[in-house]
Amino acid sequence: MNTFTRELTTGDRIKLYRQRKGLSQAALGGLIGRSEDWVSKVERGVIPVDKLSVLLELARVLDIRELAELTGRSIALMPGSPEHESVPAIRRAMNMMPSRLGADLPGDPLTADELAQRVADAWHSYEHDVDRYAVVGPQLPQLLAEAHYASRNAAGPDELTVARSVISLYHLLQVFLRRVGEQSLSRVAADRALHLADQLGDPVLVGASAWNLALVLTSTGDVAESVELSRAALEITAPGDDASPELLSVHGALHLTAAVATMREGRATAAWDLLHEAERVAQRAGVDRNDWRTAFGPTNVQMHGVHLAGEEGDASEALRIADTIDDDNPVLPLERRTRYLVEVMNANRLKQDDYATLYMIGRIRKTSPEEVKFFPLVREAVRDLLKRERPAYRAELRDHAAHVGVLAS
Repeated sequence: MNTFTRELTTGDRIKLYRQRKGLSQAALGGLIGRSEDWVSKVERGVIPVDKLSVLLELARVLDIRELAELTGRSIALMPGSPEHESVPAIRRAMNMMPSRLGADLPGDPLTADELAQRVADAWHSYEHDVDRYAVVGPQLPQLLAEAHYASRNAAGPDELTVARSVISLYHLLQVFLRRVGEQSLSRVAADRALHLADQLGDPVLVGASAWNLALVLTSTGDVAESVELSRAALEITAPGDDASPELLSVHGALHLTAAVATMREGRATAAWDLLHEAERVAQRAGVDRNDWRTAFGPTNVQMHGVHLAGEEGDASEALRIADTIDDDNPVLPLERRTRYLVEVMNANRLKQDDYATLYMIGRIRKTSPEEVKFFPLVREAVRDLLKRERPAYRAELRDHAAHVGVLAS
């Protein structure tokens, strides 16, 4: 018979052990190289701790022998686990030397146009299919082999077309792997894309690839490196008066990644300054675009305003901004819309509006039933609600709890 987890969140546990040690938030932050503001946000559940190295460092400083004492569950149940079924094959492909990938494929390599179409189709599935992980994941190892096979055989003008496709494919691998919790492999994919883009010297490709790597760095807690990379790429992509829409889009997106990472550093004023710079770029661009899957434009800038306000702990401001946003914009990929819904959900959670939080969890699950399982904030929200569940929504909540995997046997 299933029972439902009613437990302290990771943030609650960090606070409890910190207080037992007699440490202030500032003192704990200093011991692990984080700010007092970061510790405060973690303890309040504003931001999750989903990087193993950070959890291990917290456990060391707080004299915790078993990580489960800090997380309340085994590492196998940490966000991103259990391993997605497509990951082992992807890992095997990425662990091969690129010069050998596709060496055993029969027949002729794909033409430049065929490869470009295959990569575009995979991206379309990822950005629009509700069950995109199940659809795209199994394709990626074969597509990676075919891409490198085509790259080794391309000549003349086709070389650039194929190289662009390979870079785009590594961008797809980066985001897929990051979302299913495979941060190390995601970093490898992002590094390869940036290396190839840098060799080509195209500012758009360099900027888009730096944007991808910056996302990985921020997600793993390496926010200073993310900011540094984003700012370097901003210089490379600085748009002149005759800048292409692609360059404007990538340049604006880099402002957004820098803003998020800067907020994670605890520098709120600088983060909002970067967002305002992004607003000016968005006004110049005029419309929402998705060049190189950066999803930049006025709508995504507003969505990042919700994110920054939420990270500051100002749930009221986050929800005020959210009230002005059309979150069903078809130009934005499904992943971006889903992440935005999670941010709105979290703002309602911080306001302790249980009904609104539950409603948003339902919207997230309907929008992306696979991906909802990979968001630490959703899992934390479900755990919070289970502590004070009410008869009016008990059945719905328990159904969501079972779906995202926060039940104990």
